[in-house]
Amino acid sequence: MAAAGCLFHRTLARSRPGTNKASPSSSVVCREFLYVVDLQRYTRDQGFPVYFPQAVLKGDDLYDATLSDGDCRVQVTLDPGLNRLVERNILRPGLAVRHATFSTAITAQLPECSGAFGEGDSYRLVSLEVKDEDEEVGVRWSDVDWDSLPWFGSSKTEAGPLVPLRASRSVFLPLWNNVDYSGEVWMEAPATDKEGAGQEAEEEPEEGRCPAVTISKLRESYLYGRRGITRGAVQHELIVRIINKSHLMYYGRTDRNCECPYKAVLEVHDRTGNVWVVLWNSVCVSWYRCLKPGDIISLRRYRVKQHYQAELNDIEISVNSRNPAAQISVLQESSVSPDYLPPAPTYSFYNSKELLDRPNGAECDVIGLLTFSGRPERIRSKDGRGVELLEYRWLRLEDGMSEQPVMVKLFSTSQPETHLRLYPLSVVVCTRLKVVRSSDQSHNCFYLTNTTYTQVYCTGQGHHSEMSYRRLRPVRQFLQWLRSQDDEEVLNRALIGGFFIYPPPPVSLETYMKDRRVELGFLQGAELKREVERLCYRERHTFCIQATITMVTYSRRGEEDRCLFWTDRASSLCPSSASSSSPSSRHRYASPPSSPSYFSQLPLLSTPHSFRPPLSSSPSSPSLSLASPSSLVSKSTPCPPDRRAGKSWKRKQLLQADTPTKRSPRITLQPEQNNKTVILFEASMEFLENTNSDDNNDEDDEDDDNDDEDTSSFVTAHTLPAFSPVAVETLPMRYDHTHREEQVAAVAMGGRVTPERFDSTLDGYYTLRLRALSDGVLIDTVFLPHASSSSPAPLLSSHSNTWTSILSHGAFSSHTPPPSPGDLIAMASRLTNQRLVCIVEACYLGGATTELVLSRAFQLTH
Repeated sequence: MAAAGCLFHRTLARSRPGTNKASPSSSVVCREFLYVVDLQRYTRDQGFPVYFPQAVLKGDDLYDATLSDGDCRVQVTLDPGLNRLVERNILRPGLAVRHATFSTAITAQLPECSGAFGEGDSYRLVSLEVKDEDEEVGVRWSDVDWDSLPWFGSSKTEAGPLVPLRASRSVFLPLWNNVDYSGEVWMEAPATDKEGAGQEAEEEPEEGRCPAVTISKLRESYLYGRRGITRGAVQHELIVRIINKSHLMYYGRTDRNCECPYKAVLEVHDRTGNVWVVLWNSVCVSWYRCLKPGDIISLRRYRVKQHYQAELNDIEISVNSRNPAAQISVLQESSVSPDYLPPAPTYSFYNSKELLDRPNGAECDVIGLLTFSGRPERIRSKDGRGVELLEYRWLRLEDGMSEQPVMVKLFSTSQPETHLRLYPLSVVVCTRLKVVRSSDQSHNCFYLTNTTYTQVYCTGQGHHSEMSYRRLRPVRQFLQWLRSQDDEEVLNRALIGGFFIYPPPPVSLETYMKDRRVELGFLQGAELKREVERLCYRERHTFCIQATITMVTYSRRGEEDRCLFWTDRASSLCPSSASSSSPSSRHRYASPPSSPSYFSQLPLLSTPHSFRPPLSSSPSSPSLSLASPSSLVSKSTPCPPDRRAGKSWKRKQLLQADTPTKRSPRITLQPEQNNKTVILFEASMEFLENTNSDDNNDEDDEDDDNDDEDTSSFVTAHTLPAFSPVAVETLPMRYDHTHREEQVAAVAMGGRVTPERFDSTLDGYYTLRLRALSDGVLIDTVFLPHASSSSPAPLLSSHSNTWTSILSHGAFSSHTPPPSPGDLIAMASRLTNQRLVCIVEACYLGGATTELVLSRAFQLTH
């Protein structure tokens, strides 16, 4: 139990009501710093109006937070009015908060719960103030073992697992998707007293085991007989092999009180046929992680039912934790009689060359060397609910069979540990994917994506040595190619994170509009701003807007105080339609029970960077006006001499073109001198049979003299254009094998990329300011035409490298050298008064950062 001098004891204990005196309206304020140890999500149930009688909730989720004062911990529920802070990753584990207002409330769970106190009371967090990350507090996060701290109000030395406080649920959901599992209650290995505990285990032979019934007999009895053995709970032992495993399916509803609303489907077979086995509710918690394709399992006390897809005249086997409690066990192959041993799973591996001819929708298995691991993002589901956010990432696999890599849009597969270890230079196997072909016939683009039964296996977790596919010929051919590769060459093209779009959008407006069909139409500038502000953390969305370009800038990352720019009109430097408020280092968030408009009152934390005003002037200030013609090409005033290097800044360093011929990729890992395949060799070693199983300098000084030519047409401007710098997460990073775990954690959901910590593939970028034709709202977007050379999936296209063609292709021509930044800025005057249809890719990155990337801009013709 917590010491009497702890912060919670001094504050929260005062609000705890006496017997029969519960007062949900009583509240206390803790003004000192508290630390957010954990945040956990779950769906509300029928009891929500009881716990939050005055709350207005738009979504289905509730959040419990674990807070600590450094001496003990307490589990509280966030008032639904604060949910938006978690959904936008403003409130997250690792942060400190203060001025937290708590009120007492009853809990839905029994008092055994660690977060529930005497008489079933616990606390609700009503308001708080989020501390700025740069502000010093008394305790360093890394200095405290938070999991070892005692629970406030609990006398138990070892409390059980946490359960939701405000709903009758037994498990939590992951913060960012509904497909993965979350929490230690999900068992990784079978327990000794699995389902059917309390019954005496039958003595089973160690070898020569035979099933009491087969799949064909079960099917025949249920469909064509008088039910017979399939009537009621089936006691006969069924021995089958798992050939496919689905992801977890969460079916929790707000109008149902189901403690563990999960199901998972296993496709199994024996020598007589195939059947689906459905794991229900707590069976998923106990067994889902324990089972994998290829395992042989024994089933007893199950029910045979009509297949869940009524149009199929077939059966399924239902496995539940009660009525009756099913018995499951994993068997060794050696314990099953050879006459009844189920056959091994079959695979359909296709290499990159063979995939070129596979039709749309065809299923396949692939193996490849991972050379690009994209950042996790989320999109709205299209299943009609419109609520669930689906998490995905892009992968690029190479197998040496063709010049075109295999692109995989990988959604969650209920394998969170595996997804966190998808490092470049890993060997990745994806099973049960399907082909998706682009409707744009001008590019033979396709990619692979999930089916219900997709599974992922990668090096570093011992997967490959356990799977039977390692013996197949396509896998052996790939391994032979892999051993011929050089570490340095592969590291040269290995990328992680950053903005990425695939398949590339069409290069004509007519084709693009045909592809969009049911998507949103053209938005006004104010509508776009509102839609962007509604995005949740890492949510990606595409928007269309009609606009003109009023400003183009070119700058290097980290050197935005000196840039090249062109502006159509002096007034474009002063976005009068943007918000004039400025962000503060600390923000107060409250949850008034009767105020549904709370989120519209948030400070600029919820406003994207792209709509922020210049920091040096208010919107009405005339000081940004330039004494120059309406069209101006200018180079910003150079900064003072660099204090660190003691040298003055040189114009040529800014104007140097970022072309593949002028820049050599930076290698962050040097292989051993006498062995150039150390990393890839180690990756291939996992495919050996398991004995335990059943079987540089980035500046080019030679071009110094030529760089001065780019400045000949430029004059000095006395005022810098005001725009937000590119987000660190937007630019892809070069893979650093030495710090791979840190790098992958930085781009993962909830991670944060530290500037200058890792090398980006791009130093320079363009910012294009759009003025909406409908209402004049100004929107700053990042434009990355030079990213095509280092893209995970470079687009080969030939065009004239004019602004019109560059904008419609989203990239420079691949057949001619790209124009230098100076030349491109000089040509920007041709954009004056051009009416464009602009395609903007928006992704909310958390905090005050929203990524707006201009992927295409098509000229409007009458």
